Amino acid sequence: MRFGKLGLTLALSAMLAACASGLDVHEVGSFYVGGHQQVLSGLPVREIVFTPGAAPFRSDPNGEFEVEQMYVQYVALAQPRARYPLLMWHGGGLTGVTWETKPDGHPGWQMFFLQAGHNVYVSDAVERGRASWARYPEIFKTEPFFRAKKEAWELFRIGPKDSWNVDAMRRVAHPGQRFPAAAFDEFVKQGVPRWATNDAATQKAYDELVQRVCPCVIIVHSQGGNFGFTAALNAPDKVKALIAIEPSGAPNPAQADASKLKGVPHLFVWGDKLDTQDLWVRILPGPQRWRDALAAAGTAVEWIDLPKLGITGNTHMLMMDNNSDQIAGLVQAWMTKQGLMK
Repeated sequence: MRFGKLGLTLALSAMLAACASGLDVHEVGSFYVGGHQQVLSGLPVREIVFTPGAAPFRSDPNGEFEVEQMYVQYVALAQPRARYPLLMWHGGGLTGVTWETKPDGHPGWQMFFLQAGHNVYVSDAVERGRASWARYPEIFKTEPFFRAKKEAWELFRIGPKDSWNVDAMRRVAHPGQRFPAAAFDEFVKQGVPRWATNDAATQKAYDELVQRVCPCVIIVHSQGGNFGFTAALNAPDKVKALIAIEPSGAPNPAQADASKLKGVPHLFVWGDKLDTQDLWVRILPGPQRWRDALAAAGTAVEWIDLPKLGITGNTHMLMMDNNSDQIAGLVQAWMTKQGLMK
């Protein structure tokens, strides 16, 4: 098996979990895509002591560096039942952990779709997690920003506006919401810095990933939506289907040619209480316009509004909600209907 150095521990953990679940795993590994060399010069040299008692070291920040790369971890089954690998792309301020073990300790969608017969590729996008980030302002041109707990609680529709409290016992969740609120503090440990100026590098890395491992099916979440839609437009021959879980953006039909995707079926999945959060009210028209453009171009499109199916209480993080397997089952049924299973 081939293991990236930084991914060795996770790869071994994934293999152990797979074995414990009775999966017949052929290979677990990791790799990087994208990135380029960047040269820095003229920066001051500093003397650093790495650990108490160690000899001082002169740290020179000048030289050649690899930046804007993406990290990908994969689990390949011995006998996959899906025709194509499943690529799982996370949202803003998050990493591939989105798809792994849930904050309450239950198995996540990575395991669900492995058990359903898919080879699964989980990535950390440019600037996130194991992909690492680069110096600001020498390489990344703007400062990073971070998501506070209150913002995540409200934006992800776990609780209504002004329901957040630093005391976990005093937080007020939406009645009937499905996120494991007791594990919320564990969830926000997944948060990582993000930048508002790195979309081009991120798209380039995703496009390189598609060229490397596809034909494939892509499942995207939140900010990952626009990257997935654009990747499909850039390689409609390699993307066999696209599943968008509450995408926070979509191409403008006036600028993107939806007819390129006539043969690429699309599934959109939405949770509950979208009309209770101002940002989601403003976000939703974009994906709706893209859906309508796809349908007009002859693309097979399905738009699942979970409350209209009688499935209520799902948050923006519906792959972590307590009924996430039920929703993954809907996604799996859709893929089967599209002929994506053997």
